[in-house]
Amino acid sequence: MFARFFEGIQSDLLLTLWVSLLCALFRGLFIWKFAPAASRRDWRRLWGCFRYGFWWGMDLNAYVFLAGLVLVSLPSCFFPAYHAWGGEVRTAMFLLYATAIYLASWGNMLFYYHFHDVYNATVRLGRNADKKNLADIFFNQNGGGWILAGFIPYGLVCAGGAYLLCQLPKLPYVSLENAYLQYALNGLVFVLSVVFFYWLRYGGTLEHRNKPEWDEVPADVKQDAFLGKMTMDALVALKTAWHLHYSDTLEHSDEEAQAIMEKVFPVQDWQQPWDTFKRRAAGARITKPRKIFLLFGESHGQAPFDPLYDKLNLMEGSKKLRQDPHTLVLDNFLSGGMISAPSLASILAGVYDADLELNENLAFWRGTTPLSMAYQLERLGYHTAFWYGGGLNWGSLTHFVPATGFAEYHGGPDICADDAPRTWLGVYDHLFLAEVAQRIKQSPDERYDFHFIYTTSNHGPYNMPYDEYGADLERIMPEAPVALRQDKTMRRKMQGIWYADQALCRFVEDMRRQYPDALFIVTGDHTTGLIPYQYGVTEREEPSMREYLLTSFAMHHRELTADMLAGNTIGGHLQILPTLLELIAPAGHEYHALLPSLTNPVDRVVTPYCWLTPEVVGNYSSRKQQSLQVSAKLLPEEEAFAFAEERAALCEFSGYLVKHPELLIPKQELTHAVTN
Repeated sequence: MFARFFEGIQSDLLLTLWVSLLCALFRGLFIWKFAPAASRRDWRRLWGCFRYGFWWGMDLNAYVFLAGLVLVSLPSCFFPAYHAWGGEVRTAMFLLYATAIYLASWGNMLFYYHFHDVYNATVRLGRNADKKNLADIFFNQNGGGWILAGFIPYGLVCAGGAYLLCQLPKLPYVSLENAYLQYALNGLVFVLSVVFFYWLRYGGTLEHRNKPEWDEVPADVKQDAFLGKMTMDALVALKTAWHLHYSDTLEHSDEEAQAIMEKVFPVQDWQQPWDTFKRRAAGARITKPRKIFLLFGESHGQAPFDPLYDKLNLMEGSKKLRQDPHTLVLDNFLSGGMISAPSLASILAGVYDADLELNENLAFWRGTTPLSMAYQLERLGYHTAFWYGGGLNWGSLTHFVPATGFAEYHGGPDICADDAPRTWLGVYDHLFLAEVAQRIKQSPDERYDFHFIYTTSNHGPYNMPYDEYGADLERIMPEAPVALRQDKTMRRKMQGIWYADQALCRFVEDMRRQYPDALFIVTGDHTTGLIPYQYGVTEREEPSMREYLLTSFAMHHRELTADMLAGNTIGGHLQILPTLLELIAPAGHEYHALLPSLTNPVDRVVTPYCWLTPEVVGNYSSRKQQSLQVSAKLLPEEEAFAFAEERAALCEFSGYLVKHPELLIPKQELTHAVTN
């Protein structure tokens, strides 16, 4: 009877090794597809990566052994007929788990393609993403059809291999003449099989505290940032990301939160903390413009502006604007969030989203902070309007935007023709912006207006008819590698980046002609993988930290001069509003701002995600910093975690507002919002 159990656990062990081999094959595919050349050539670190990855993967793969033991091997002792079907049952269970590995592994590679990281806490924000847009990107940019089709041969190999392993001859079980000794041996084998499961799951140890985890990755492997992360199987990375907290701020008591914040913010009254952020304008530096435009370009990053990538010519339109003597530019600029929704929520509300999803929070549908952009510009006499190329249902903007104080808010599908071509994200930029321009021109010229305009087209899957819109790569980037221009997928992406920038800047030129005294601010919601490193456009095969963290910033007005930004070389999204108010508000005008204006010297910018000084940029997630130098070579990264108390206070303040919605200005006290 127990011989069937012993035979079964051998099959369970073989299947555990088989599933670990599948994980290793996916790890190898990931490394082959994305690793820098130096990482692929370092055999010692590769061996360490695969060795440690095998044991770390057992955190989940060991359950293949346990499932077989509990659901097949043990019942087979008592039901001989069930034992005969053991191979089929194990194969079915194995195929289910192998399917999860297939989906998670491809998902991890696609996540890396878009975010240059393995699964992290950002993946949890995907539950509020536009599922149609995700499907569009999956099928039209990432070859989703081939990935799904690839499951057929994969499934056949997995199932066939699993069944074959179950049919292999197994070691015979020891048979003893003494019944008591036989029962004792059977009990010992069963106990050892359970212990063996824990030994596998804890990575070759029975000490839980010694089980593999990020802190224990071999030092030489971890020195290679890419291979260090490759020690995690996709399911392990997904499990880790899913259990990461967005923020600990919501778990802190008021006393704990206040103690953290008071290290940075000298708040006198926590029932009314806003006086801490009250500032007085020094006096207008330019004539108050009747029209202000803040263009929030999707993925409008800094990297394509760097001289290193001039031959790509991706920002042809913006470079013309930046050459104007009355355009002020900061080449080192941090967004409020690493992806769209937190970035937008931060700049509109005037406090960092800090992964709290403020735009999805009911309290922020009912009120806002005195630091909010629309609220403060309305106090200065501006009629405020929000324009988004997509539908206002995305990110619950139809609730969040009016609550921040905008008098008008419009979505591209609502204002453009019903048959206007669009992606899942929104109406094509040039058509959306043309309609916005037409409607603005119909508004009273004498009225003071602030227009916040958010575009959508610089986004995967980049399947628009770019050739029809003038995106001729042979003219745009004649010096770019031929292989780059011949790769259809990358060609469309380069065309898409150029097209979106052109549409943005043509809108600016149109409004400049219509309103010569207008003020323009051009920035990006965040950046993304804009540079095709794999085609030898530089000596590196991966981005520097500044290239995957910094967004763009330019400000234009006919009276702006270079000295007005106090010689600053760094800045961030939450400094745009105080800078604007210091430029146009009369002396003594009171306003609120979390961060200081760029009209004064700035020595650092701190967000919940990154920090910036005139010399370095740092990432709180990786706990590293790197020089801001524009370099064709890979610059060293240093271990660092700077301005920790300031970062904690900024995050804590956002969490405090979520816990205390009574501090927000009720929506009914703001401008009465109207939609199209």
